[in-house]
Amino acid sequence: MQQFVLILPVALPILFWAAYHYHKDRHFPEPLGHLLLTFILGMLAVGIGHLLYSGLGLLGLRFDAGYLAETNTLAFFVYTMLAIGPIEELAKLVLFLLVVLRFSELDEPLDGIIYASFLGLGYAAVENWQYLDYLTPVEAFARGFASPVVHILFASIWGHCTTRAHLRGESVAKAALTGLLSAAFLHGIYDFIAIPSPRSSLPIAALLIASIWLWRLRLMRAMQDKVAQDR
Repeated sequence: MQQFVLILPVALPILFWAAYHYHKDRHFPEPLGHLLLTFILGMLAVGIGHLLYSGLGLLGLRFDAGYLAETNTLAFFVYTMLAIGPIEELAKLVLFLLVVLRFSELDEPLDGIIYASFLGLGYAAVENWQYLDYLTPVEAFARGFASPVVHILFASIWGHCTTRAHLRGESVAKAALTGLLSAAFLHGIYDFIAIPSPRSSLPIAALLIASIWLWRLRLMRAMQDKVAQDR
């Protein structure tokens, strides 16, 4: 029973956001098996991220983000922009390109956001599990709801770009690079603001996330309306 309670900060937010996105795609839902596979891919992406971070270690460029935040603001900014953001978004994007774009059911732009979101959920689930031993129950639940949102939003950027290019017969590589750079930049900015955790900076981080969420919400509504009109 105790072990079950311990996983609640991870499991409940993941189930909530998974149900939310499935509901958003309720008119033309994706196969549950593919959504589950995509979630698992997101979990595997954490391993890819660790390998990339290990590569930085071999080059002498792997640092503790929390320590940098406390000791060297400029180095911390560079690390978030050139390491954390690019590595974590690339780890997810690679599996999206290799597997998800091959799904025959991926036949409308909204699908790219839905699948990218499930990939982000898988990544956040593993990441949150790894932090459980270092957080109080309140902090664990707060992170449990916040981390999936962050990964969902950043993944939606490259998910939308690559899927749109794929369906239009345009260059997926160019679109993937554009989406990756955009998501990595915003991811880096967010971590630069949020990791040090001064209370004065939290509203700025929240405003950044809220802005991306509103962009994504409007985009999804526009795509849903277009699909409804076409069908």
